[in-house]
Amino acid sequence: MVRVVAVVSLVLSALGAAIGIKLDGNGYTDLLIAINPAVPQNDKLINQIKDMITSGSQYLFHAVEDKVFFKEVKILVPPTWKGNYERAKRETYDKASVFIDRPNPIFGDEPYTKQMKGCGEEGEYIHFTPDFLLDDDLLDAYGTREKVFVHEWAHLRWGVFDEYSEEEPFYLFGNNIEPTRCIKDIRGRNYKVTNGKHVHCPTDVATGLPIKGCQFFPDREQENSASIMYMQSLDSVKAFCGFMDHNYEAPNMQNKKCDYRSTSSVIFESSVDSDALNTLQPLPSPPPPPTFTVIQRQHRVICLILDVSGSMKGERILRLQQAATLFLSEIVEEGAQVGIVKFSTNAEIVSPLTTLQGKESRDGLIRHLPKTVDGSTNMCNGLNLGFEVLKKDDGSTKGDDLIFLTDGEATDKVEDCLQSVVDSGAIVNTIALGPSASSVLITMANLTNGKFIVADQSLLSNQLVDAFTSFILSDGDPTKQAIQLVSIGKNTADWFNGTVPIDRTVGNGTTFTVIYEKSIPTVHIEAPSGRVYNQAHVTNHQETRTITLNIPGTAEPGDWKYSFLNIRAAAQTMSLTVTSRAAHDDVNPIIVTAEMNQPSADGSKPMVVYAEVKQNRMPVLGAKVMATMESDTGHSELLHLLDNGAGADTLKDDGVYSRYFTKLKNGRYSLKVQVTREGGNIPFTPSRQGGSLYVPGYIVDGELQLNPPKPPVNVQPADVGSFTRIATGESFVVSVPPNAPPPNFPPNKVTDLSAEILEDTVLLNWTAPGEDLDQGTAGSYEIKWSEDLEVLQKNFSGANVLNTSALQPQEAGSSEQHHFLPDIPIPNGTTLFFALRSEDKEAVKSDVSNIARVKKFVPGPTSTETPDPGLNMSAVVISVCVGTLVVCLIAAVAIYVKKRQRNSGVI
Repeated sequence: MVRVVAVVSLVLSALGAAIGIKLDGNGYTDLLIAINPAVPQNDKLINQIKDMITSGSQYLFHAVEDKVFFKEVKILVPPTWKGNYERAKRETYDKASVFIDRPNPIFGDEPYTKQMKGCGEEGEYIHFTPDFLLDDDLLDAYGTREKVFVHEWAHLRWGVFDEYSEEEPFYLFGNNIEPTRCIKDIRGRNYKVTNGKHVHCPTDVATGLPIKGCQFFPDREQENSASIMYMQSLDSVKAFCGFMDHNYEAPNMQNKKCDYRSTSSVIFESSVDSDALNTLQPLPSPPPPPTFTVIQRQHRVICLILDVSGSMKGERILRLQQAATLFLSEIVEEGAQVGIVKFSTNAEIVSPLTTLQGKESRDGLIRHLPKTVDGSTNMCNGLNLGFEVLKKDDGSTKGDDLIFLTDGEATDKVEDCLQSVVDSGAIVNTIALGPSASSVLITMANLTNGKFIVADQSLLSNQLVDAFTSFILSDGDPTKQAIQLVSIGKNTADWFNGTVPIDRTVGNGTTFTVIYEKSIPTVHIEAPSGRVYNQAHVTNHQETRTITLNIPGTAEPGDWKYSFLNIRAAAQTMSLTVTSRAAHDDVNPIIVTAEMNQPSADGSKPMVVYAEVKQNRMPVLGAKVMATMESDTGHSELLHLLDNGAGADTLKDDGVYSRYFTKLKNGRYSLKVQVTREGGNIPFTPSRQGGSLYVPGYIVDGELQLNPPKPPVNVQPADVGSFTRIATGESFVVSVPPNAPPPNFPPNKVTDLSAEILEDTVLLNWTAPGEDLDQGTAGSYEIKWSEDLEVLQKNFSGANVLNTSALQPQEAGSSEQHHFLPDIPIPNGTTLFFALRSEDKEAVKSDVSNIARVKKFVPGPTSTETPDPGLNMSAVVISVCVGTLVVCLIAAVAIYVKKRQRNSGVI
């Protein structure tokens, strides 16, 4: 009993332990900065990183009440860089919080932070380019590097958002034109700059706002110390916007995503550090500079530690052979070193470290995969011998990889060797095969920065193959990765048919692997050109019941058709796995990653599924993304993930597809994502990521001083052809307390409510929520309005009510629309605010939506800009809190056409 309690305690502590940045007292540790392999070696770059973080530590310290600073930082350099660097332990490229990489084609040299979660939640990573760190000419526009870093740090660590808006740079407050900013006391002028010459901003007669292309130019000298999330480049700015200074009127992302709260409020009340920031005492003196360690990883050194105890008999040992064979033959990269250990009552080295150099070395390892089972499950024996194998290359296990697979509980005292596992410095990836596999696998993976994957032995689900396929190289160069295109199973008495699209970003090393249950099927695979591959072209591994077809050279792009005929009288199960690699060294393949928002849940809060689809850090839009979660207790859930900016999805068109997972039942769950997209151009119209503002110029002594124009973005749509991808995410655990009632989640908060006025009719648009968050169909809507923004913010129930009795909610994710004609005409110049709340069939209410703003504006007889005759019409301004510019323009044109028709006697 004591041993069980100890292991459970370790499991619980592992689940709560965050791998990555930590706040140790007042100092942040384990900040990992990774330099991409494509960046040429430059020692000055490392010095610039150190200078940025050192100065940024002092700037952060004073910005957050003298409470926190950067204490320990690691810089991971590419394997190809020459120098005397410390060997990396568990730090891997994909786990970095800051990347130094080539310019994102969409953002250029602009620093930005990838945020795919909500307000107050940690972001994914910060992106800097080498030019930003090395070119001082960019500093006037962005500010000093330490200020920029702290701006991005606030996105990354505390989940706050920008206080400016490139989409809505101005808004109307009363009759005044206001730049979108925080705080409102930042002084400056509005100009339109053309070819280096500036004029005062003309007003658009249709909107009452400055015309497109107008910009706000701040005075270089300001008295205000806020705000870092607006314009960190100003010399006076040294603080985040506080509650008293916050501009809750501004149509910026901070207001939209954080319910009009200030950045300081989020940092101190809702962020991952809020508890610590409220309990830490200010330091009496400035902190010491951070300590830096420059580290480097070399080729992968891997040891497979495989359970061959008696419970692995039958299908399980066969599935192990099949999955490990595919891993060794197709997934592990050339140059890696791989060894194999088997364990049961005792442990044995079945293959020492072998360097992978072509087919012969891979086949040699495959021949040594274990085939027989017997005995108990002494995990420590297997782990200890695995460490001995890893030491054979250089005497150390630091930074090496273990893949540890078992199907049962430990029969030895596994807690006796857990500390040695942690002390080894190795990354321990674990696979739990079946429902009886020990929970200590979660502990080992979490404590060593490894992956925990659950899998069953079903050939139909192909989960064990998917698990092994997920252990790909992660060094920042996607052209070296094996990419899983297809993973599918079928039980059939005759044909197993389908199509695999090979897109233009992949094709090298393409392999079709068919695993069959009983007897070899007839094979027919047809290339897009019509070339046929049949039994004569495949390799049949009778012992593992596996057929392999390796396509020579680069597989031609297009649809590959496969047909496998079961020639037995009885039905049998077959699975197909297709893998490939980048078509060329200079072409980044489309990559998919999948993850949950947290490693465990107790049923009190929903979980969120995320899948990112990208090519060279650019979002891939228009894909169909399906996520399957299967528990080891038999519960399965299929979710259609969306990139629509609604429900669980934070930003529309950012390439991150999301959905809530609400049907929480106990078990350990696998996560598998399938992505498909039909051919045609992939548009690049992404939502803007959080990033530092590029200031076009400053007012100095009353004169405008321009910075160099921000380089334009010109990303052309790419036609890569149809594609499919499979991604396996890390597994997660649901543990609902006994006798707890099933969770009843409310409808999700609507975050994209917009409003517009067409003559005297008000039109509202939003994305429908669900019965349970973004699942199902809500029961009803409650819509309120006011002429005072603060009323909706603080007293939604007391605002004016719209009649919604005839409005029936649609299924979650649908486009909703509601229009109404007010009882009395809306006076010109009136600003109206709208918000809504939905309710499920059990009267559980959602949070109040974002607040949509609309102003009726009928232009007078004169304007600061000579209007185009084609626009001389009775128009209305549509000043909307969220992006409906296209709808606004369509509406304005429609009114104009209608008036011309009326004047000409057409209607």
